[in-house]
Amino acid sequence: MTRDYLQTKGRIFDIQRYSIHDGRGIRTICFLKGCVLRCKWCCNPESQEYGIQEMQVNGKTKIIGQDVTVAEVMETVEKDRPYYARSGGGLTLSGGESLCQPEFARDLLHGAKAVGINTAMESMGCAKWEVIEEILPYLDHYLMDIKHMDGEKHKRFTGRDNGLMLENAEKIAASGSTKLSIRVPVIPTFNDTPEEIRAIAAFADKLQGAADIYLLPYHRLGQDKYQGLGRVYELPQILPPEPEHMERLKREVERTTKLKCHIGG
Repeated sequence: MTRDYLQTKGRIFDIQRYSIHDGRGIRTICFLKGCVLRCKWCCNPESQEYGIQEMQVNGKTKIIGQDVTVAEVMETVEKDRPYYARSGGGLTLSGGESLCQPEFARDLLHGAKAVGINTAMESMGCAKWEVIEEILPYLDHYLMDIKHMDGEKHKRFTGRDNGLMLENAEKIAASGSTKLSIRVPVIPTFNDTPEEIRAIAAFADKLQGAADIYLLPYHRLGQDKYQGLGRVYELPQILPPEPEHMERLKREVERTTKLKCHIGG
């Protein structure tokens, strides 16, 4: 008997429609609960725990997390099919880390591909290769975060070293099964020097088929969420990088690699 992937259940905390980020065109972004990292700058701290939580938002209690089926998510995704058709958009999975719910992520992507909707996933690649390999047949665009080349510094700021993620980036690129773009959150005191960005770009430049790199400037839009969750934000003194600094980093990438470099997106 064929498994009905449309009935696979997972846990999400938001669905954002009409987005022009996280992939080409107009997109619907489904945010999955759960993450293996604890990045100090995370703008979605409510995504980190898999469990359903309460968060104070504007003085009111908000429940974060709901259990849904693939079919229920696809009802929302299908509403914007005309926008996808005109813009080249589609469904993007984000989080958290989508690979923390591998069956749900795979079946969501399968559900979109089955009806001709473009798929993308924003992910750190922090999972066993076998998990990623099962998802790739249903994925058009892998938006992979690479935060640092130094494993120790990566661990200090995120809770884990980067070995598995870099290894998976190489395997995804070698598979040739999906478009691969590299995304770098640019965080002052962590990875915002020209040397650190050049090192990431040099790694990305060697990945087969990776033609784009996105430098995502740090912002503080998620800082209030920590208080709402009863948590302490660990980087209160950090300010967003100046636009001129981001442009300098972009020029460094383009000067030293063949990659097309974007700021934001």
